[in-house]
Amino acid sequence: MTFHIITLFPKAFGSYLGESILKRAIEDKKIAVKFYNPRDFAENKWKRIDRTPYGGGPGMVIQAEPVIRALEKASSYIRRNVGMRKKPEIIWLTPSGKQFTNETGTKYAKYSDLIIICGRYEGIDARVKKAFKVEEVSVGPFVLTGGELPAMVLIDAIARQVKGVLGNDASREETRAASPEVYTRPEVFEYKGKKLRVPKVLLSGHRAKIDAWRASRPSDRSRQERAR
Repeated sequence: MTFHIITLFPKAFGSYLGESILKRAIEDKKIAVKFYNPRDFAENKWKRIDRTPYGGGPGMVIQAEPVIRALEKASSYIRRNVGMRKKPEIIWLTPSGKQFTNETGTKYAKYSDLIIICGRYEGIDARVKKAFKVEEVSVGPFVLTGGELPAMVLIDAIARQVKGVLGNDASREETRAASPEVYTRPEVFEYKGKKLRVPKVLLSGHRAKIDAWRASRPSDRSRQERAR
């Protein structure tokens, strides 16, 4: 699977993609990540891609044309190398978009190629959404300075659904009896005079009892629902 990222700051991805599971997935060619910087598609010698917003207001807005050219480049690459006849799926990251979930991550993981647009400053000229069909997506009810962090969240969540990325498909917590509480050695240790122990059921070797214990623990999702 290939992620095509439209971003002004491709170097922001380096440290995260260069470590652990995602690094191995890229080296093993399970996934690939390509970058398209709108500055490279600006038709002025200063490579400027932002202007003040019409109607007034603070900050700067990213111009539509450089982003559209970057999208054309990504789409052309996909058509040429994948042979995809229909238009590729394009994600527009925005705080007002549809909430991203594991379920949507699983859906996206079925695509061979996915284009993700990272906004910056006061946003991107909305006419891009008239030139291309996009799906507006949010990673949470908050605002960040740019779309790079949300894009990394999507890459991580989607990539782990791609066969072979985790090594063992059973590692995906959403497909097994999981618990937010996990333990490892030592069996007992002391902290400030208090002995902290592993629950006895996890030491029993009784698989049915262990699964029942895990199922009885409140999941992160149920905790969030109770907190609302």
